[in-house]
This record gives sequence, structure tokens and C-alpha cells, in this order.
Amino acid sequence: MRIIFVRHAEPDYSDDSLTEKGKREALLLAERAKEWNIKDIYVSPFGRAKETAEPIVKALNIKPVTLPWLREYSYRVTNPVHGNKTVPWDFIPTQVYEDEKMISQNDWVDAGPNASNEEVKTNYPVVIKGLDELIENYGIKRVYNHYERIDGRKRNIISTVKNMKFASADDLPVDDSEPTIVIVCHFGIICLMLSRLINIPFELLTHGFILPTSSVTIVNTEERWDKEVSFRVQAMGDCTHLHAKKEPISNAGSFARLFQQ
Repeated sequence: MRIIFVRHAEPDYSDDSLTEKGKREALLLAERAKEWNIKDIYVSPFGRAKETAEPIVKALNIKPVTLPWLREYSYRVTNPVHGNKTVPWDFIPTQVYEDEKMISQNDWVDAGPNASNEEVKTNYPVVIKGLDELIENYGIKRVYNHYERIDGRKRNIISTVKNMKFASADDLPVDDSEPTIVIVCHFGIICLMLSRLINIPFELLTHGFILPTSSVTIVNTEERWDKEVSFRVQAMGDCTHLHAKKEPISNAGSFARLFQQ
């Protein structure tokens, strides 16, 4: 399967909607999405995500499904460096990189500032359960730290190079019935889902990557060995739809000016 994660367009956080620029971003994204062969669209219950999804849903004529657990993972924690409340990833980088528990796959929920709000820990399994159940609807089940096909289909691809040539599309397995789904939500919750899919600690993703507003993150499944299914990121934070129409990338969520070319 393929999962296309979409971060909502530039937000007006004061009333959980989009700015005028955000509305332009959403329309440009919908123009891009018209070329996608999408089976289902899932949306956060927050207004800025719903407003981003509206033109995509209209362009594809697909009824969206709102999932409560796709809400932003914005449970406020107390940051001891400055004493303010913040989301559980807007930390001074050394608070993350120099704390082994913060860069752990599972222990980050009750490490450092995150320990100041029990909701960070109690809502983590809710998201994980929701994601795994969603994926299971498409025939893929979590087994310990990896995924497997429920139907038991097996494959064996040990290399993408054959006779000193890279595999062409004709050399790789094709199954047009494999679904592509779109999930429209938020930066933090996207990173949390990516953390689960590819087994990279959440805080490393939130501090190591930026997903601009309206950006697209594409994750494909690879079936390379036996029944195993692995998720692999093809593109992260892609803003091709903005570049094509000369719409600047918003700096929302970034502590530095983003590259615009």
C-alpha cells in the first residue's frame, strides 16, 4: 500500500482555520491531488486539517473519514528551560539529544519535560492502536516491530540490481489493487505515525525534520522477504505543488527561514 501524509496548509491557530495563504496552498495541493489514484481519505477533526482537505475531497469526489485520534498531539508540557508550556517536541535540542530516554522508541513519553503531562503517555497507545487498526483494514498487520501481510503472500527480492543494472519498473512486482490512502493532519501526529511505521524515535523525527504546511510525505510498502512488509519513505515534506506555481513555502513551524527553490 501507499500512504500519503499531508500536513494542513498554513494555519491561523487563533481560530483553528487557514490563513489566506493557507487557502491558496490547499487549492494548489488539490490541483496536484487530482492526478492521484486514491482509495480513501482520512482527516483530523481539527478545523485547519478539514479546511485543507476540502478542495482535495472535492477534486477526487471521495467522502472523507474523520478519525478523532488524528488530532494534533499537542498535549502541553512544562519546559524547565524557560518555564513555559509547549507541545511535546518544541524543546531545546540538547534536551532531546543528550537524554537517552528522549531518543528512545518508547520511553520518550515519560522522559524529560514530557513527564509533566500524563496525557502524553496515555494518548500514545491510542494513536498507535488507531494506526495499526487502520493499516490492518488494508491487509497488513503489526507483528512485534514489523508488519506482515494477513493473506500470507510471500515474496523474495534480495536486490534491486540485476546483471549490473538497476531494476526497471518491469522487474518489480506490480499489483494495481494495492491501495493508496491520504491522511490529512498535523506535523506532530504525522511524525508519531512515521515513528511507528519505520521504527525511528518520535523526538528524533520532530527535531530532525521539518514538514512545511501543505507538504506531502509519501510512504510506500516494500515486500522483500517472506510475508514481511516494510514501510519506506519516498518523499518527506515535499512542496512540489507550491514550487510549480511560485507560491512561497511558509515558515510556520520552522525556527529558520526555509529554502525556497
